[in-house]
Amino acid sequence: MNKKALIFQGGWEGHQPAEVAEILAGILNKENYEVEVTDTLTTLENTNLKDYDLIIPNWTQGEITKEQLTPLMEAVEYGTGLAGLHGGMGDSFRWETDYQFMIGGQWVAHPGNDLIEYKVNIVDMDHPLTVGMEDFTVVSEQYYMHVDPAVKVHATTKFPIAEGPYTSNGEVNMPVIWTKKWGKGKIYYNSLGHVASIVRMSNVSRLMRKGMIWATR
Repeated sequence: MNKKALIFQGGWEGHQPAEVAEILAGILNKENYEVEVTDTLTTLENTNLKDYDLIIPNWTQGEITKEQLTPLMEAVEYGTGLAGLHGGMGDSFRWETDYQFMIGGQWVAHPGNDLIEYKVNIVDMDHPLTVGMEDFTVVSEQYYMHVDPAVKVHATTKFPIAEGPYTSNGEVNMPVIWTKKWGKGKIYYNSLGHVASIVRMSNVSRLMRKGMIWATR
């Protein structure tokens, strides 16, 4: 039986949510997943989310009701996997700290904005999520995150590059990819993917394929 995945896309249009959702759905289709894509959060309250093996949030900012968030969190706790990238998962529903608790972090800044050249450093090359991967460079937003200390970090990037008052704190290694558990569910987050062209990069799409498969129940 094929695995079932749900992608809910929307929110701030600057992240090209529909196009990114199409790319992620295409990756899963090649892995023989049955993929449903929705552009409304009402799907979360009108569907039995526990029937899905994987859910992919792709909704930057925005607001979510308790009636929508509760079944999402319960499905993950039950065993449905959760995977996503950039602001579509790491900057969703800013007022909902329970959601951030489940995800394992929250975007707070991208010093220098877009077109920053930075290196992604793979920190555990023997893990199934990163096996065969090498460090690579990307030109995009470099996400500064507030991160749950419970997460397992699989890739990092070094700050600072762009100037700003934060640089007086010195050099830090910021998580780019992490995983964690929520009940029986597995969480995968990748901070890359500002726009569709970044998601299409071979290293990024490869990492997302690995991450989505890993998180799947």
